[in-house]
Amino acid sequence: MNWFTQIAVLTSFNLRTVGQRLGSSASTIFGIAGVVGVFIGVFSIGEGFRRAMTVSGKADTALVMRSGSDTEMSSIMNRDEARVVTDVEGIARTNGVSFASPELFVVINLPKRSTGTDANVPLRGVEPPAFDVRGDIEIVEGRRFEWGKNEVIAGLGASNEFSGLDVGSSIPVGKQNWTVVGAFTANGGIAESEIWTDAGVLAPAYRRGNTFQAVYARLESPDRFQEFKDRLTTDPRLNVMVERQTDYYAEQSTVITGLVTTVGFWVAILMGSGAVFGALNTMYSAVSSRTREIATLRALGFGSGAIVTSVLLESLLLAAVGGLLGAGLAYVAFDGFRTATMNWQSFSQVTFAFDVTPALLARGISYAVVIGLIGGLFPAIRAARLPIAAALRES
Repeated sequence: MNWFTQIAVLTSFNLRTVGQRLGSSASTIFGIAGVVGVFIGVFSIGEGFRRAMTVSGKADTALVMRSGSDTEMSSIMNRDEARVVTDVEGIARTNGVSFASPELFVVINLPKRSTGTDANVPLRGVEPPAFDVRGDIEIVEGRRFEWGKNEVIAGLGASNEFSGLDVGSSIPVGKQNWTVVGAFTANGGIAESEIWTDAGVLAPAYRRGNTFQAVYARLESPDRFQEFKDRLTTDPRLNVMVERQTDYYAEQSTVITGLVTTVGFWVAILMGSGAVFGALNTMYSAVSSRTREIATLRALGFGSGAIVTSVLLESLLLAAVGGLLGAGLAYVAFDGFRTATMNWQSFSQVTFAFDVTPALLARGISYAVVIGLIGGLFPAIRAARLPIAAALRES
């Protein structure tokens, strides 16, 4: 028989005897499934947070803040400066109205529905163009707030995570209670973590006077960004920095995604090590239980390379089954699961959904295959090196 035929025969024989080692084989499969499930679950947190940030940004939208500011929280601009920004050439306009929204950003304390503990929830004061600037705000319950009134609308993510944001309820803002009149979605973006209201009403409630913190501006096209930026940064009346909205939100996600990636890496290493030992134990047991059979096959002319390959293929198959099982369970358990976490760069809560992407599933299954490869390699080498005469004498 040629080498490939030997491998096929040996692999078929190995798989037919898996039932005789059902306990250890099942232990390996479920162990690897658990590792893959946790691996995908942890990394889906980072993917979900990153997605919430990236879908929020648009290449044709610019964010203008005070020069040197890291976030909106640390920025301040007066009304005259905001007016200069909104009048700059390059901003999209309809009927002479500029698609630029000077905005306020504050945080209020609301209890989480799940734990009852207080959390910092972002409250954004906007001007009428804000809805056109964002372009993806859709009221799904109730209505928009009325300008000049103590009314708010809540992002669907915030409404689901925090108490007091049901339509018709009220929340404390400053020294008064404001009515929640609507709930909105924003294509899964970060705006769904926020509460929106009229900036003209929010400013006096927090004694902000005629100030804003940032201006969001939709440009006529993404290509106008550099021109728009140059006009503002060279204007002697202003001291501002200008970023694409996409770049700003990408920066905002770095701390959380970096933390999740680091934690996920070490969790995967530790759990993967345990799974490797499980696979080693299973395959060593498989080799030990078939010592005389392997020796007989070698005596009949089966090569060491074919034996090594057949044992490795069995280990890889068990690992692949475990990987597929873990990936499937992770997808069912985690994909779309909504939660909230602190964005340490703005010190406010961000709601997002875990995102189990196809690429992440592929990474999890690949990790399982690597575990199977390592777990089967040394037992396979041992099987190929068994002395034929001594192995045949074993009872």
